[in-house]
Amino acid sequence: MGHRRKKRPKRSYGCLAVLVAFAILAGGAYAAYSYGFTALKEKLAPPPDYSGAGHGSVIVEVKQGDLAPDIAATLLHKHVVESSQAFTDAAKSDPASVGIQVGFYQLKQQMSAKSALTVLENPKNLMQNAVTIPEGYTAKQIVSTLAAKTHFSAAKFEQVLKRPSAIGLPSYAHGNVEGYLFPATYELPPNATPTSILSMMVQRYEQASQSLNLQKRAAALGYSTHDVMTVASLVQSEARFGKDFPKVARVIYNRLKKHMPLQFDSTVHYAVGKDGSVGTTNADRSSSSPYNTYRVAGLPPTPISSPGEQAIRAALHPTSGSWIYFVTTNPDTGVTKFATSYHEHLKNVAQFKRWCARSSHC
Repeated sequence: MGHRRKKRPKRSYGCLAVLVAFAILAGGAYAAYSYGFTALKEKLAPPPDYSGAGHGSVIVEVKQGDLAPDIAATLLHKHVVESSQAFTDAAKSDPASVGIQVGFYQLKQQMSAKSALTVLENPKNLMQNAVTIPEGYTAKQIVSTLAAKTHFSAAKFEQVLKRPSAIGLPSYAHGNVEGYLFPATYELPPNATPTSILSMMVQRYEQASQSLNLQKRAAALGYSTHDVMTVASLVQSEARFGKDFPKVARVIYNRLKKHMPLQFDSTVHYAVGKDGSVGTTNADRSSSSPYNTYRVAGLPPTPISSPGEQAIRAALHPTSGSWIYFVTTNPDTGVTKFATSYHEHLKNVAQFKRWCARSSHC
């Protein structure tokens, strides 16, 4: 018999495959560990943040309703902070951050989040340029005040007023701003222009108009919105105290209903350009101006001043009554008396004349 050839043992490919798989798994585990560690490290590391107080100058606005993330986004856009997260983290750790006020601030670029927060938390850093427009001012007086409080000339403001559409004047104003530049205190931003300032005042009027439901209420009274604003301006100019406003409004409506001329000195003053006077002269009352309510029946063509919210409300909600006369018997104290008859009115006028005889304002 021949000898059988011994079979060679098969190579152990199975063990090699296991070793390769293990190596791959080990490498993958290391890669996963390395990536996870890096990610965790990045997550635990503080967000990018500049150091120091920064350089240059930039104006930042904090708007009404802005929260820390909103402010952070603005600061990042203006290159003040290096990351939004750095600022929001700083704000979270500082309780005073909830007191940041609305307005404009001058900051620097590339500030640390903490430095930027410190500036914003201090109300003294607000860029303030407040202008107060009193109730009852005419457009001319408003322009004069704005010119005195800004670096723009009166001519610049008047140029804008010639283009009423540029400031959003309501159509029922018929292109005349008189009465529609709302009296209030305005915080003018650093980038304000004559157009933006006057637009701001018209927008503030629109806010008051909507809150008072002006157009709907005027229609219920049987008057146009423009006419009611004219009545409100007369109320503002004629009455001293708020308690008298609705009664003066009632006198106006009663006289209009009876087709009686209003005979208001305030409209004559507007016609002849007098400010601060009390009475009128025969020459004043002979003016041919359509604002002379001694000669022209009905309401003047436009408001004669900018009424405040209280005067507008009085024009919309006049007190019930039959008065057709009133006179401020003592302009020093503002005491105003109302009458339903001419005889009673003459007695009140006599009191005014006695005051006038002792005053230098007549």
